[in-house]
Amino acid sequence: MIRIVFILLCFTSLANAQQIKVAKVKYNGGGDWYANKTALPNLIEFCNETLNTKIDSKDYIVEVGGQDLYQYPYIYLTGHGNVVFSDAEARNLRAYLIGGGFLHIDDNYGLNPFIRLEMKKVFPDKEFVEIPFDHPIYHQKFDFEDSLPKIHEHDGKPAQGFGIIYEGRLVCFYSYESDLGNGWEDPTIHNDPEAVRQKALKMGANIISFAFTQE
Repeated sequence: MIRIVFILLCFTSLANAQQIKVAKVKYNGGGDWYANKTALPNLIEFCNETLNTKIDSKDYIVEVGGQDLYQYPYIYLTGHGNVVFSDAEARNLRAYLIGGGFLHIDDNYGLNPFIRLEMKKVFPDKEFVEIPFDHPIYHQKFDFEDSLPKIHEHDGKPAQGFGIIYEGRLVCFYSYESDLGNGWEDPTIHNDPEAVRQKALKMGANIISFAFTQE
């Protein structure tokens, strides 16, 4: 039922130009969940301009265990360090994702060992799998044929897109070693070339579009 409500809300909002909301995830454990403060607002603005969406521009924050999680068809989790989900939070996040919600995890460098452990609490029987480049998430309005944008080098590893698939549906997309959120930030924060920022924003728009429209 929750999944049906999510789908109806997304399609109704897109069709009738009503605003829908996305949010950043606040989590426990001491990691900087609040990183990339200008990223999501900038991505929302880009999506509203290029995809003709009507996403609320307010910077919403949602807690993993909160019941208001269900107000957001797309949630964004980032940071550099430790992440901890309680058992209750893991159950709540699982119910949200199974019910039709979508989680985008964006590695801000250093997140990987922690988030993988915590997502095993959410889906003990699932593993992150690499998402191939023929997947629709790479081919919404913008095409990414063979690589996920890599915004900052860090340790030089290639950017990769992983996912958790539940009953044939991609419920979580994990952009690893990519730093998409840094590319979404105000240009004066990291001084990235505009071409690099545009790649990050276009991939972010693809993720949003996919999250809103997959069945």
